[in-house]
Amino acid sequence: MVRTGEIRRLAPVALGNLALAAVYYGAAKVGLLEQVVVAGAVVTPLWPPTGIALSCLLLMGLRMWPGIALGTFLVISTLTHLDPAGIGVIAGNTLAPVCACLMLRRVGFRTELDRLRDGVALVALGAFAAMVISATLGSGTQVLTGALPTGDFWRTWASWWAGDAMGVLVVTPLLLAIRTFRWPRHLPLYRWAEAAMLLVTVVAVSLVVTRSSLSLLFLVFPVIVWAALRFQLIGAAPCVLVMSVCAITAATGGYGPFTGRSLLETMVNLQALNASAALTALLLSAIVTEQNAIRRRVEQACRELAEVVDRLAPGESRRSWPPEQ
Repeated sequence: MVRTGEIRRLAPVALGNLALAAVYYGAAKVGLLEQVVVAGAVVTPLWPPTGIALSCLLLMGLRMWPGIALGTFLVISTLTHLDPAGIGVIAGNTLAPVCACLMLRRVGFRTELDRLRDGVALVALGAFAAMVISATLGSGTQVLTGALPTGDFWRTWASWWAGDAMGVLVVTPLLLAIRTFRWPRHLPLYRWAEAAMLLVTVVAVSLVVTRSSLSLLFLVFPVIVWAALRFQLIGAAPCVLVMSVCAITAATGGYGPFTGRSLLETMVNLQALNASAALTALLLSAIVTEQNAIRRRVEQACRELAEVVDRLAPGESRRSWPPEQ
């Protein structure tokens, strides 16, 4: 009976880890479509599996870490044979989201991302700080095994770190927003129309600014601000994803505003754009969501106060306030 109970308890965890490994592998294949080679090492401007891994840990717990390790192993197995450098990559790609999850839990992070402090924590701890681990272990083991020249360590490290950090900034907010979103029962027709207009606008603007030879990348920010103010994270996060994909495609293809630029210049401009867009969407959405929650609490307090006044002095709450002189 005990053994059967343990099997029933562990079976969902095992299936969940296998599903995470499969999703991780699929997302990695998508990310590798836009890969670049920095000093002989294959890196991506946006590594979606890191964002997926952190989201699963935040939503389902640390018991999902074996799925991350298995997914990384499958990706490496399809690219090359497993060697000490590959083991370092597996360790880094697993430890980075685990440490990010632990640090976020430590500071009281809420997956609803309904407070400014949650947005700041995800950026500072989940993206910027924790991804140092994966970049250091991945690049460091390649240097130690001779797969990467020592002089190219920092260039590879910076590209590695930026790709993982962008995965957290772009993918994690989107998955958390989808997971915690509660669709309104009665959404006005004009809100549907506005959402459709926003979708068309972000696609059109992203395609235009990433294919024009003029430096028009800044035009994506008014659209992101519009999405964050009107739809918060559930609207802003998909806009950032669309913009980021278009920009990465243009950068790796070497057209639009990235024409004629060196790899270093392209990567700096691309990651600056992605980071700025993701930060704008995440932090502005968190601020608006927090203000809306405060307004609802104030309104609820006013209604409760009016009910108390009605019980103590019937009709007083309906009089004009302040009283006329």
